[in-house]
Amino acid sequence: MPQRRFLIPVAVVLVVALGVGLYLFQPWRLLTVRETHDALLVPASTSSQAPTSQTSASQAPAPVAEVAKEVATGEWRSLEHATTGKASLIKLPGGAHSVQFASLNTSDGPDLYVYLSPHPSSSSEKTFGEGFTSLGKLKGNRGDQVYEIPAGVDVSAIRSVVIWCKRFSAGFAVAPLEQA
Repeated sequence: MPQRRFLIPVAVVLVVALGVGLYLFQPWRLLTVRETHDALLVPASTSSQAPTSQTSASQAPAPVAEVAKEVATGEWRSLEHATTGKASLIKLPGGAHSVQFASLNTSDGPDLYVYLSPHPSSSSEKTFGEGFTSLGKLKGNRGDQVYEIPAGVDVSAIRSVVIWCKRFSAGFAVAPLEQA
């Protein structure tokens, strides 16, 4: 009987430890896909092309409507997880800004956020967890996404955008967003 008294607490501790481990690490997220299909503000295929106009000497130029414009762009650099796609800083009509991800492809994970960082994308991973502006939770680990930048954020100080796992203080990926 004394041996049985010892086994019950050990079994309870093991079950609790397994439950906590599953909650924290969520290993099934490595196999899940959360796909997002936001409408991109500037199409990825034309975002780096300057608009052209054809006017002759006898024609007055037509008034140009203000449109969203890509002001910085970069490809993802993988940190803890392989990541591909393109991130862009977009200036919206009226002066507001957004960040968009075109064709993002990364691993799913627990507690993922999108951070704007004042640090260059070549910085060490741990620096991206300091001095950032959070744009909220990552919408999905695949597809096209758009995140509004809150009013009052100094976009001239943005050097990169980061997919960050808050739970483990780890970067999934970083992309440069340095303006020309």
